[in-house]
Amino acid sequence: MKILVIGNGAREHALAWKIAQSPKITKIYVAPGNAGTSAIATNLDIPPTDINNLALTAEKASIDLTVVGPEAPLAAGIVDLFEARHLPIIGPGREAARIESSKVFTKNLLQKYKIPCAQSRSFSSHSDARKYLDSQRLPVVIKADGLAGGKGVLIAFSKEEAEKALFDTMETKIFGSAGNQVVIEEFLEGKEVSLLSFTDGENVIPMVPACDYKRIGDNDKGPNTGGMGSYSPPGFFDKELQDKVFTSIIEPTIRAMDSEGTPYKGILYAGLMITDSGPKVLEFNARFGDPETQVILPRLKTDILEIFLAIHNNRLKTTTVEWYNNACVGVVMASGGYPGHFKTGYPINGLDNIEKDVMVFQSGTKQGANSAIVTDGGRVLTVVACGKDLKQARNTAYQNLNTINFDNCYFRKDIAAREVN
Repeated sequence: MKILVIGNGAREHALAWKIAQSPKITKIYVAPGNAGTSAIATNLDIPPTDINNLALTAEKASIDLTVVGPEAPLAAGIVDLFEARHLPIIGPGREAARIESSKVFTKNLLQKYKIPCAQSRSFSSHSDARKYLDSQRLPVVIKADGLAGGKGVLIAFSKEEAEKALFDTMETKIFGSAGNQVVIEEFLEGKEVSLLSFTDGENVIPMVPACDYKRIGDNDKGPNTGGMGSYSPPGFFDKELQDKVFTSIIEPTIRAMDSEGTPYKGILYAGLMITDSGPKVLEFNARFGDPETQVILPRLKTDILEIFLAIHNNRLKTTTVEWYNNACVGVVMASGGYPGHFKTGYPINGLDNIEKDVMVFQSGTKQGANSAIVTDGGRVLTVVACGKDLKQARNTAYQNLNTINFDNCYFRKDIAAREVN
């Protein structure tokens, strides 16, 4: 089979790596890919949002199945376009993808179907939003409605911070049109966890849970990023709690989407807060998470292509998904200055020095002069290791990470530390 993976991050590198393990594979393409994917697939110089060109390419190359990594092409309607051309693809259609592309849509859905989440109000008027702030207890969470690259959620600990966040989002438009509407919601306290699921629109199979680290600095200091590392499994999220999330949040959400006339098919990512009063939804994403994918897929025993085909052919009900009983830790190596200004083009040294079973999923990389791999983004790569437990996996990840270097390299030193200390 010929497979097309859309995207250029470490998530897509991990997807291509896992798909390549299937005996059914004859060829993998990644559009646009990176230096890492070029070693196991053929990169295509097509942006993820150029959905017409992607569809034309899939037709010409006789692609058997397309897997979408990032959120932007889903929000642009790539699934609708491919399905109209009878091109098999994994992911929700544009209307269903609003579960990620519109926080207002999602909050309305959750409230309508009484799915546990933070109390909130949505606003399209800056002045109305400011007035509402006066009645809210601090800290408060302010979310841009649309896609903002994982950076559109702001936690304000003072009224001044909240007012600035509102002004920057709705008036200055630091997130562009994504800030035309905002959601103001209560700040939830507890432990955060991600639970991703496979779904064919009717049947749902959860993956193993993971925890990610969104802030740039150790001890969760500094601004939000696209994710600085992750681990699986979190010790506090036991089978009983996972079952509760599945029955009170995941399954009801799939049923709700179907009831709204927007059946959801593909990967559903639930970002959750485990509070004293039970698990609640923080957000939904319409695809695999990054960096969670990098620690989830190494634990997957079942052929992922078989799962994707079951999703496409609506036969998840008869599919068994098995996982390795191990632990996995991934640490992101980023360009100094990220998520703000950073420089690129630095050679990456030491990639050949890592242990055989350690994975390096590349994201912000490209081929430089003399076939050297150089930095080409904020998040450059994710070093991933598995072990019998999180302590072993964490130690192996950091030991191997320290053999890799590039100028102005930065990484968090506390990924999974809370689980092993």
